[in-house]
Amino acid sequence: MDLSTSYCGLTLKNPIVPSASPLSHALDTMRRLEDAGASAIVMYSLFEEQIEHETKELNHYTTYGTESFAEALSYFPEVGEYNLGPDEYITMIRKAKQSLGIPVIGSLNGVSPGGWISYAKKIEEAGADALELNVYYIPTDPKRTGQDVENLYVDILKQVKQTVRIPVAMKLGPFFSAMANMAARLDDAGADALVLFNRFYQPDIDLETLEVKPNVILSTPQALRLPLRWIAILHGRVKANLAATSGIHNAEDVLKMLMAGADVTQMCSSLLRNGPHHIERVLADLTQWMQEHEYVSVRQMKGSMSQKSIADPAAFERANYMKALQSFRPQL
Repeated sequence: MDLSTSYCGLTLKNPIVPSASPLSHALDTMRRLEDAGASAIVMYSLFEEQIEHETKELNHYTTYGTESFAEALSYFPEVGEYNLGPDEYITMIRKAKQSLGIPVIGSLNGVSPGGWISYAKKIEEAGADALELNVYYIPTDPKRTGQDVENLYVDILKQVKQTVRIPVAMKLGPFFSAMANMAARLDDAGADALVLFNRFYQPDIDLETLEVKPNVILSTPQALRLPLRWIAILHGRVKANLAATSGIHNAEDVLKMLMAGADVTQMCSSLLRNGPHHIERVLADLTQWMQEHEYVSVRQMKGSMSQKSIADPAAFERANYMKALQSFRPQL
């Protein structure tokens, strides 16, 4: 049984890749993920705000002296075990490469062209096998057009590609008005992979303190429907590899994404709920299903249920929407 797949120029032993999460904050946990069967690991993200915060703090002390105090950045969490700074992040990648036998993919999270992009080179120099670029951007300016937002993504990708030689994956949200065109633009700009989709965590309001608070809700298997559709549509239409993320919890989810056309499936919520050993169960169930259905390799099934491969391509478009509504019968 051949579970191997290709992603970002890397040959991976199987399509299970833990996505950026707190699971990569510790080497011991990363080793457990590898032992459970992970084929690569995406490191937790280094944020543009972290880099800018450290730069401002350094500039302050070199300008005003050690008896002065930097202006408080109350929006930014204090540095601690789960909020390592830029230098610690680079060190962690270097240690991960020394300790693990699987590819390590760095993750850089930012929203504007600027100095933080230089850290892409530092991540490469630390030994990362590839870089995942996560542009987590909420366009709140009413004067900013959709074209402006799309250009921002493309410009950042181009700057990073000019900075590093390692493969670069672009992690996207689902809110572009013309997703297929945006994928094609990023493909033309040199993206080695597209990761679909980033989950934009939504804030909540605490009614007791009357404060806006962050609220992380782990995904459920139902969340895979959106990336499933777009991976099926984009398979064979872009040169970039396709990574599925969000809502992947078990072997059935992995199988569906592979058949839609994904090259890898990134898991997070299911591993946070069940622990690193959950990968072993997913791989065992994946292998069993393939044996029972006479598949000899991941390559054989990849894209077999994509839009370009199925008899009714409209199933991924408006026709499926109408069919779903007309076939639903409420319980009265």
